[in-house]
Amino acid sequence: MILIVDDKPENIFSLKTILELHSFPTDTALSGEEALKKILRHSYALIILDVQMPGMDGFEVAEAISGSSKARDIPIIFLSAANTDKKFITKGYSSGGMDYITKPIDPDILLLKVKTFYRLYEQNSELNRIHASLRSEIEFRKKVEGELQEALGKKDEFISIASHELKTPLTTIKAYVQLLDRAIGEDDPTRMYVERTLVQVRKLDNLIVDLLDLSKIESGKLKFNKKVFNFGSTLSSAIEMIRQTYPEYRVVLKGSADVQLNGDEMRIEQVLINYLTNAVKYSPDNKEIQIETKIENDQRLCVRVRDFGIGIQKDHQSNIFHKFYRVEEAANRFQGLGIGLYICAEIIRRHEGAYGVESEPGQGSVFYFSIPVANGRALQTVNEQIKK
Repeated sequence: MILIVDDKPENIFSLKTILELHSFPTDTALSGEEALKKILRHSYALIILDVQMPGMDGFEVAEAISGSSKARDIPIIFLSAANTDKKFITKGYSSGGMDYITKPIDPDILLLKVKTFYRLYEQNSELNRIHASLRSEIEFRKKVEGELQEALGKKDEFISIASHELKTPLTTIKAYVQLLDRAIGEDDPTRMYVERTLVQVRKLDNLIVDLLDLSKIESGKLKFNKKVFNFGSTLSSAIEMIRQTYPEYRVVLKGSADVQLNGDEMRIEQVLINYLTNAVKYSPDNKEIQIETKIENDQRLCVRVRDFGIGIQKDHQSNIFHKFYRVEEAANRFQGLGIGLYICAEIIRRHEGAYGVESEPGQGSVFYFSIPVANGRALQTVNEQIKK
C-alpha cells in the first residue's frame, strides 16, 4: 500500500486517482501527525510526502520516520512546488527521502518512480518471506535433529541432508539477487535495498556452509588439504573481505604476520573470518577491531582478535566453543545457531593448536588461537600495521 500525505484534499484526490487507476492500493493522511500515527499501525511500500504542510512539515515527518525501526526502510518520495534549488532538494535527501518530484506533477514520471519502488518492495517482500521460511525450516530441522538424537541417534545424516536441500534453493535466490544488483545503476536510490538483501542472503549461505561442515565433523569426513603457505597473505585476504562487507568498521593489525604455516589455508582463513565476523556482530556500537599477532619462541603463531563490544560473562566463557551453545542474553539480540566457534575449534585442533577467549561484560572480548609455524620456526617476520 502507498501512503499519500498532503494537507490539501484536492492534491490527495489527484494523486490517489492516478495511482488507483494503475492498480496501486493507497491510503491517505492530511497532516504529518496523522501520517505518523498511521505508519505505526500499518505497513507501507512507499510514502509520497508533501513538503509544505502546517504543523509538521515533510522534512520533520521524514526525520521522525528514519528514527523508527519499523518504518525507517520505507522509501519516501517528496513533493514540493515551493522551492527547487539545490540546497532545498539536498535537505530532502538528508532527511531520509529517496526521491524528489516538483509540482505540477508529471503523471508519467510519477508512475515510473512509483513502479520502480513498488516492484522492489514486492521483490524484497518475497525474499524476506523466503528468508523467514528458510530460517523457520532450519530451526525446525534443528529441533527435529535434537529429538532424533535422543530417540534414534541419526543426527549427522539429517544435518547433511537438510543442509544440501537448503543449499540448492538458496543458490538460486542468490543468483537472481545478484542479477538484479547488476541491472540497477550505481546511482539508483533502490540499490541500497538490493545490497541489504544480498547481505542477508550471504548470511544464510554462510549458515548452511557451517551446517555442512558440522555434519562432516560429526561423521569424521571434514577434509584438510595441508601445505606450506604464507599466513600474512591469508590474513590480509580475510581483513579485506571484512572491510568490503563492513566498510564502517576499522580493522587494525598489530604485530608480525608474515610467517609460513603448514596447514589448510582455506580452513585457517575460515577461522579468521569467523572471529572477525563475530567481532563485528557483537560490537555494534564500537567500530574498531584489533588483530594482534606474534611468534612465540620461533615455534608458534599466536593470533588475538579483539573487539570492544558487549563482552561475555565468566560463567559462559568455558562453553562458548561448544556445539549449539549460545549466551542467552546475546541470543535474544543477535542471530545465529552457535556452531561457528565449534567448527573453528575443530579446525584449530586439527592443526595441533590451542584456542580460547578472554572477556569482561561491557568491555569487549579477545578470541585467540595459536598453531605451530612451518618447520617449527618462523621463516620471516615483519612488523607492520595495515593501512587504516
